[in-house]
Amino acid sequence: MKKVLVTGASGFIGRHSLPLLLDRGYEIHAVYSKLPLKNYPYVKWHQTDLLDSRQVFELMGRVRPTHLLHFAWFVEPGKYWNSVENFQWVKAGLDLMQAFASNGGNRLVMAGTCSEYNWHYGYCVEYLTPLEPASLYGTCKHALQRMLDAFAVQAGLSAAWGRIFFLYGPHEHPGRLVASVVSSLLRKRPALCSHGRQFRDFLYVQDVADAFVSLLESNVSGPVNIASGQPVSVREVVCRIARKLDAEKWVRLDAIPTPADEPFLVVAGVNRLTREVGWQPKYDLSRGLECTINWWENRLPDRDIT
Repeated sequence: MKKVLVTGASGFIGRHSLPLLLDRGYEIHAVYSKLPLKNYPYVKWHQTDLLDSRQVFELMGRVRPTHLLHFAWFVEPGKYWNSVENFQWVKAGLDLMQAFASNGGNRLVMAGTCSEYNWHYGYCVEYLTPLEPASLYGTCKHALQRMLDAFAVQAGLSAAWGRIFFLYGPHEHPGRLVASVVSSLLRKRPALCSHGRQFRDFLYVQDVADAFVSLLESNVSGPVNIASGQPVSVREVVCRIARKLDAEKWVRLDAIPTPADEPFLVVAGVNRLTREVGWQPKYDLSRGLECTINWWENRLPDRDIT
Protein backbone atom coordinates (compact mmCIF):
# COMPACT_ATOMS: atom_id res chain seq x y z
CA MET A 1 0.00 0.00 0.00
CA LYS A 2 1.09 3.57 -0.69
CA LYS A 3 1.80 5.37 2.57
CA VAL A 4 2.23 9.16 2.55
CA LEU A 5 3.53 11.50 5.24
CA VAL A 6 2.24 15.07 4.92
CA THR A 7 3.95 17.94 6.73
CA GLY A 8 2.04 21.18 7.19
CA ALA A 9 -1.09 19.02 7.03
CA SER A 10 -3.16 21.44 9.12
CA GLY A 11 -2.02 24.45 7.07
CA PHE A 12 -3.51 26.37 4.17
CA ILE A 13 -2.62 23.86 1.41
CA GLY A 14 -2.00 20.72 3.44
CA ARG A 15 -5.53 20.38 4.79
CA HIS A 16 -6.94 20.48 1.25
CA SER A 17 -4.60 17.69 0.13
CA LEU A 18 -5.81 15.13 2.68
CA PRO A 19 -9.14 14.06 1.08
CA LEU A 20 -7.46 14.07 -2.35
CA LEU A 21 -4.80 11.66 -1.10
CA LEU A 22 -7.50 9.43 0.40
CA ASP A 23 -9.27 9.30 -2.96
CA ARG A 24 -6.03 8.07 -4.54
CA GLY A 25 -5.70 5.19 -2.11
CA TYR A 26 -3.01 6.42 0.27
CA GLU A 27 -2.64 5.51 3.92
CA ILE A 28 -2.25 9.04 5.27
CA HIS A 29 0.04 10.11 8.11
CA ALA A 30 0.06 13.81 8.97
CA VAL A 31 2.33 15.99 11.10
CA TYR A 32 1.01 18.63 13.48
CA SER A 33 2.79 20.80 16.04
CA LYS A 34 -0.07 22.04 18.24
CA LEU A 35 -3.49 20.53 17.47
CA PRO A 36 -4.55 18.00 14.81
CA LEU A 37 -7.47 18.85 12.54
CA LYS A 38 -10.88 17.55 13.53
CA ASN A 39 -13.15 15.55 11.20
CA TYR A 40 -10.35 13.66 9.48
CA PRO A 41 -10.87 10.14 10.92
CA TYR A 42 -8.94 8.52 8.07
CA VAL A 43 -5.71 10.39 8.95
CA LYS A 44 -3.14 9.16 11.47
CA TRP A 45 -1.82 12.28 13.22
CA HIS A 46 1.69 12.65 14.65
CA GLN A 47 2.73 15.52 16.91
CA THR A 48 6.27 16.39 15.85
CA ASP A 49 8.58 19.40 15.99
CA LEU A 50 10.13 19.35 12.52
CA LEU A 51 12.90 21.68 13.69
CA ASP A 52 14.11 18.92 16.03
CA SER A 53 16.25 16.43 14.06
CA ARG A 54 15.78 13.68 16.62
CA GLN A 55 11.98 13.88 16.39
CA VAL A 56 12.11 13.88 12.58
CA PHE A 57 14.18 10.69 12.42
CA GLU A 58 12.04 9.00 15.10
CA LEU A 59 8.89 9.86 13.15
CA MET A 60 10.25 8.47 9.89
CA GLY A 61 11.35 5.31 11.65
CA ARG A 62 7.84 4.76 13.03
CA VAL A 63 5.90 5.57 9.88
CA ARG A 64 8.30 4.46 7.12
CA PRO A 65 6.32 6.24 4.39
CA THR A 66 6.66 5.40 0.71
CA HIS A 67 5.78 9.01 -0.21
CA LEU A 68 6.46 12.38 1.40
CA LEU A 69 4.60 15.64 0.71
CA HIS A 70 6.35 18.51 2.47
CA PHE A 71 4.41 21.79 2.89
CA ALA A 72 5.55 22.95 6.34
CA TRP A 73 7.47 26.24 6.54
CA PHE A 74 7.35 29.53 8.44
CA VAL A 75 4.93 31.70 6.42
CA GLU A 76 3.44 34.29 8.78
CA PRO A 77 2.50 37.35 6.66
CA GLY A 78 4.60 40.41 7.37
CA LYS A 79 7.37 38.34 8.95
CA TYR A 80 8.41 35.37 6.81
CA TRP A 81 9.80 37.27 3.82
CA ASN A 82 13.15 38.08 5.48
CA SER A 83 13.01 36.11 8.73
CA VAL A 84 16.11 34.21 9.87
CA GLU A 85 13.72 31.36 10.72
CA ASN A 86 13.89 30.46 7.02
CA PHE A 87 17.35 29.00 7.66
CA GLN A 88 15.91 26.64 10.28
CA TRP A 89 13.41 25.34 7.73
CA VAL A 90 16.18 24.63 5.25
CA LYS A 91 17.73 22.38 7.87
CA ALA A 92 14.34 20.77 8.57
CA GLY A 93 13.99 20.00 4.88
CA LEU A 94 17.41 18.38 4.80
CA ASP A 95 16.55 16.27 7.85
CA LEU A 96 13.29 15.17 6.25
CA MET A 97 14.85 14.06 2.97
CA GLN A 98 17.66 12.18 4.73
CA ALA A 99 15.31 10.47 7.20
CA PHE A 100 12.89 9.63 4.39
CA ALA A 101 15.59 8.04 2.23
CA SER A 102 17.15 6.10 5.10
CA ASN A 103 13.76 4.55 5.91
CA GLY A 104 13.03 3.26 2.44
CA GLY A 105 11.06 6.19 0.96
CA ASN A 106 10.48 6.31 -2.79
CA ARG A 107 8.78 9.52 -3.97
CA LEU A 108 9.28 12.98 -2.45
CA VAL A 109 7.62 16.30 -3.35
CA MET A 110 8.42 19.59 -1.60
CA ALA A 111 6.74 23.00 -1.85
CA GLY A 112 8.76 25.86 -3.28
CA THR A 113 7.81 29.40 -4.28
CA CYS A 114 7.63 31.66 -7.30
CA SER A 115 9.83 34.09 -5.35
CA GLU A 116 12.79 31.90 -6.31
CA TYR A 117 12.59 33.57 -9.74
CA ASN A 118 13.77 37.03 -10.73
CA TRP A 119 10.32 38.65 -10.96
CA HIS A 120 11.50 41.44 -13.21
CA TYR A 121 11.49 39.01 -16.12
CA GLY A 122 7.71 38.78 -15.65
CA TYR A 123 7.18 35.39 -17.29
CA CYS A 124 8.56 32.60 -15.09
CA VAL A 125 9.51 29.31 -16.74
CA GLU A 126 11.38 26.38 -15.18
CA TYR A 127 14.97 26.02 -16.47
CA LEU A 128 14.66 29.30 -18.42
CA THR A 129 13.86 32.31 -16.19
CA PRO A 130 16.83 33.29 -13.98
CA LEU A 131 16.61 32.18 -10.36
CA GLU A 132 17.60 35.33 -8.48
CA PRO A 133 15.49 35.58 -5.30
CA ALA A 134 14.98 39.05 -3.83
CA SER A 135 14.09 37.80 -0.35
CA LEU A 136 15.57 35.54 2.30
CA TYR A 137 12.50 33.32 1.96
CA GLY A 138 13.05 32.83 -1.77
CA THR A 139 16.79 32.34 -1.28
CA CYS A 140 16.30 29.61 1.32
CA LYS A 141 13.62 27.85 -0.69
CA HIS A 142 15.83 27.84 -3.79
CA ALA A 143 18.82 26.59 -1.81
CA LEU A 144 16.75 23.65 -0.55
CA GLN A 145 15.56 22.90 -4.08
CA ARG A 146 19.14 22.70 -5.32
CA MET A 147 20.07 20.41 -2.44
CA LEU A 148 17.00 18.22 -3.04
CA ASP A 149 17.97 17.75 -6.69
CA ALA A 150 21.50 16.71 -5.75
CA PHE A 151 20.38 14.49 -2.87
CA ALA A 152 17.77 12.71 -4.99
CA VAL A 153 20.44 11.68 -7.51
CA GLN A 154 22.80 10.53 -4.75
CA ALA A 155 20.13 8.58 -2.82
CA GLY A 156 18.25 7.20 -5.82
CA LEU A 157 15.02 9.03 -4.90
CA SER A 158 12.27 10.22 -7.20
CA ALA A 159 11.79 13.89 -6.28
CA ALA A 160 9.99 17.01 -7.49
CA TRP A 161 9.64 20.62 -6.38
CA GLY A 162 6.36 22.53 -6.80
CA ARG A 163 6.82 26.30 -7.16
CA ILE A 164 3.67 27.96 -5.82
CA PHE A 165 2.53 31.28 -7.27
CA PHE A 166 -0.38 33.37 -5.87
CA LEU A 167 -2.99 31.25 -4.14
CA TYR A 168 -6.21 32.12 -2.32
CA GLY A 169 -9.23 30.37 -0.80
CA PRO A 170 -10.70 28.97 2.44
CA HIS A 171 -8.42 29.06 5.51
CA GLU A 172 -6.20 31.76 3.99
CA HIS A 173 -4.48 33.99 6.53
CA PRO A 174 -6.67 37.11 7.00
CA GLY A 175 -3.71 39.38 6.28
CA ARG A 176 -3.35 38.17 2.67
CA LEU A 177 -4.94 39.97 -0.28
CA VAL A 178 -8.11 38.03 -1.12
CA ALA A 179 -8.92 37.13 2.49
CA SER A 180 -8.39 40.72 3.60
CA VAL A 181 -10.62 42.18 0.88
CA VAL A 182 -13.40 39.62 1.37
CA SER A 183 -13.50 39.96 5.16
CA SER A 184 -13.40 43.78 4.99
CA LEU A 185 -16.23 44.01 2.45
CA LEU A 186 -18.39 41.49 4.31
CA ARG A 187 -18.06 43.70 7.38
CA LYS A 188 -18.90 46.80 5.28
CA ARG A 189 -15.50 48.25 6.06
CA PRO A 190 -13.06 49.92 3.64
CA ALA A 191 -10.85 47.44 1.77
CA LEU A 192 -7.51 49.24 1.52
CA CYS A 193 -5.57 48.24 -1.59
CA SER A 194 -2.66 49.35 -3.76
CA HIS A 195 -3.29 50.77 -7.24
CA GLY A 196 -3.96 47.20 -8.37
CA ARG A 197 -2.44 47.48 -11.83
CA GLN A 198 0.01 44.65 -11.15
CA PHE A 199 -0.73 41.39 -13.00
CA ARG A 200 -0.35 38.18 -11.03
CA ASP A 201 -1.04 34.47 -11.48
CA PHE A 202 -3.78 33.40 -9.03
CA LEU A 203 -4.86 29.80 -8.34
CA TYR A 204 -7.57 28.55 -5.97
CA VAL A 205 -6.09 26.61 -3.04
CA GLN A 206 -8.07 23.43 -3.78
CA ASP A 207 -6.48 23.38 -7.23
CA VAL A 208 -3.06 24.02 -5.70
CA ALA A 209 -3.49 20.99 -3.44
CA ASP A 210 -4.78 18.88 -6.33
CA ALA A 211 -1.80 19.88 -8.49
CA PHE A 212 0.60 18.80 -5.73
CA VAL A 213 -1.12 15.44 -5.30
CA SER A 214 -1.00 14.91 -9.07
CA LEU A 215 2.69 15.81 -9.04
CA LEU A 216 3.25 13.33 -6.21
CA GLU A 217 1.50 10.63 -8.25
CA SER A 218 3.59 11.33 -11.33
CA ASN A 219 7.19 10.47 -12.10
CA VAL A 220 8.06 14.06 -13.10
CA SER A 221 11.24 15.30 -11.46
CA GLY A 222 12.72 18.72 -10.70
CA PRO A 223 10.91 22.06 -10.44
CA VAL A 224 7.32 22.41 -11.64
CA ASN A 225 5.33 25.66 -11.52
CA ILE A 226 2.05 25.33 -9.60
CA ALA A 227 -0.09 28.05 -11.15
CA SER A 228 -2.87 28.86 -13.60
CA GLY A 229 -0.70 30.37 -16.32
CA GLN A 230 -3.31 33.15 -16.65
CA PRO A 231 -2.35 36.70 -15.60
CA VAL A 232 -5.04 38.86 -13.98
CA SER A 233 -4.68 42.30 -12.46
CA VAL A 234 -4.97 42.73 -8.72
CA ARG A 235 -7.51 45.47 -9.45
CA GLU A 236 -9.67 42.96 -11.37
CA VAL A 237 -9.56 40.46 -8.50
CA VAL A 238 -10.56 43.11 -5.97
CA CYS A 239 -13.33 44.50 -8.18
CA ARG A 240 -14.75 41.03 -8.87
CA ILE A 241 -15.01 40.39 -5.15
CA ALA A 242 -16.69 43.77 -4.64
CA ARG A 243 -19.21 43.15 -7.43
CA LYS A 244 -20.11 39.73 -6.06
CA LEU A 245 -20.78 41.34 -2.66
CA ASP A 246 -22.40 44.50 -4.08
CA ALA A 247 -19.81 46.45 -2.10
CA GLU A 248 -17.95 48.52 -4.70
CA LYS A 249 -18.26 51.67 -2.58
CA TRP A 250 -16.04 50.13 0.13
CA VAL A 251 -13.06 49.48 -2.18
CA ARG A 252 -10.15 51.90 -1.69
CA LEU A 253 -7.66 51.51 -4.55
CA ASP A 254 -4.43 53.50 -4.24
CA ALA A 255 -4.87 53.62 -0.45
CA ILE A 256 -1.68 51.61 0.13
CA PRO A 257 1.60 52.78 -1.42
CA THR A 258 3.19 50.49 -3.98
CA PRO A 259 6.98 49.94 -3.84
CA ALA A 260 8.82 51.66 -6.66
CA ASP A 261 10.38 48.37 -7.79
CA GLU A 262 7.09 46.42 -7.75
CA PRO A 263 7.12 44.21 -10.87
CA PHE A 264 4.27 44.83 -13.32
CA LEU A 265 3.83 41.16 -14.28
CA VAL A 266 4.47 37.84 -12.52
CA VAL A 267 2.95 34.86 -14.33
CA ALA A 268 3.95 31.21 -14.67
CA GLY A 269 4.68 29.06 -17.66
CA VAL A 270 2.71 25.88 -16.94
CA ASN A 271 3.72 23.50 -19.74
CA ARG A 272 5.43 21.09 -17.33
CA LEU A 273 2.34 21.01 -15.11
CA THR A 274 -0.20 20.58 -17.89
CA ARG A 275 1.75 18.43 -20.36
CA GLU A 276 4.15 16.37 -18.25
CA VAL A 277 2.11 16.01 -15.07
CA GLY A 278 -1.15 16.06 -17.04
CA TRP A 279 -2.97 18.39 -14.65
CA GLN A 280 -5.66 21.01 -15.35
CA PRO A 281 -7.42 23.35 -12.87
CA LYS A 282 -11.01 22.69 -11.88
CA TYR A 283 -11.77 26.22 -10.64
CA ASP A 284 -11.72 29.38 -12.71
CA LEU A 285 -11.28 32.72 -10.93
CA SER A 286 -15.02 33.42 -10.69
CA ARG A 287 -15.86 30.07 -9.11
CA GLY A 288 -12.85 30.20 -6.80
CA LEU A 289 -13.81 33.63 -5.50
CA GLU A 290 -17.42 32.54 -4.96
CA CYS A 291 -16.27 29.54 -2.90
CA THR A 292 -13.93 31.77 -0.91
CA ILE A 293 -16.67 34.33 -0.22
CA ASN A 294 -19.09 31.59 0.87
CA TRP A 295 -16.52 30.21 3.29
CA TRP A 296 -15.89 33.63 4.86
CA GLU A 297 -19.62 34.40 5.08
CA ASN A 298 -20.01 31.47 7.48
CA ARG A 299 -17.05 32.50 9.65
CA LEU A 300 -17.49 36.20 10.35
CA PRO A 301 -20.04 36.50 13.17
CA ASP A 302 -19.39 40.23 13.52
CA ARG A 303 -20.14 41.16 9.93
CA ASP A 304 -22.83 43.67 9.09
CA ILE A 305 -25.74 41.84 7.42
CA THR A 306 -28.12 44.80 7.22
